[in-house]
Amino acid sequence: MAEASKRPLTLIGVPLEEGSGRGGAAMGPAALRIAGIRTALSDLGYPVSDRGDLRPTLADDLPEMARALNLKRVGGFIRDLEQATYEAASGGAIPILLGGDHSLSMGSVSGMARHAAEIGRPLFVLWLDAHSDFNSPETSPSGNIHGMPVAYFCGKAEFAPILDKDRPFVDPRNVYQVGIRSVDPEERELVRANAVNVHDMRAIDENGVAAILRTILEKVSAANGLLHVSFDVDFLDPDVAPGVGTTVPGGATFREAHLIMEMICDSGLVSSLDLVELNPFLDDRGKSARVLVEMTASLFGRRIFDRPTRAA
Repeated sequence: MAEASKRPLTLIGVPLEEGSGRGGAAMGPAALRIAGIRTALSDLGYPVSDRGDLRPTLADDLPEMARALNLKRVGGFIRDLEQATYEAASGGAIPILLGGDHSLSMGSVSGMARHAAEIGRPLFVLWLDAHSDFNSPETSPSGNIHGMPVAYFCGKAEFAPILDKDRPFVDPRNVYQVGIRSVDPEERELVRANAVNVHDMRAIDENGVAAILRTILEKVSAANGLLHVSFDVDFLDPDVAPGVGTTVPGGATFREAHLIMEMICDSGLVSSLDLVELNPFLDDRGKSARVLVEMTASLFGRRIFDRPTRAA
């Protein structure tokens, strides 16, 4: 275990669903707490604090936009979350964002980018997701903001004055997307044009997650970078975690995801974590929440040991 692995952990609930276009994700933070995320991390020896759920006011100064739905509500969350993430990281903790839909990464990653710039280190983002989320209001087929966060925190979708236009951005070449299997046509061209690193499910099938993760982690380590991990439930196959509103068949297996988490833990590089798009309303008796808690525990040091087969 790396020495940094016992840094304090700060849980921040983000009951945000308006970026996704459907209800249910706002219940995600409660489901993760009920599934025992704080206990799982405390049992691994971490000091864990839970600052509760963000309850921002509407960002009434933002415009109404037909192609960026619920902008005032989402914008309020992004502003509060950027500050909360920045404060937690600057105070020496690893912020863990309990979502909530994926638009929350516009705030969490922006807060980490500000912290990284202040300490003079590059920020890398590991995006575990079925979707690239590199749309803008001009390219999005739905107008749902949860499809825009990567473009936003890379400075490629400044469609409204949500945060300071002169804030630090993430270099798109420092974004590594793993598990991708659903990308809109115009979005695909933007991803290519901005040199985002994409490892789709075919790459996983051909090369294996270990080889892919090893290369990514070596690059982060060589650059002395901070690593933000953004884990969308739909990265996993729906059979593993059905509690998500954007299911895409053919996702990562339970063991593939655990291996990724274990390798990140071994690297000692993780500086922040998003857990997003959990929709308990669509889940099967809390199955997906429990899986996410297990993945988080694995990221912070829990190991799976071989167990003898029990006689029938």
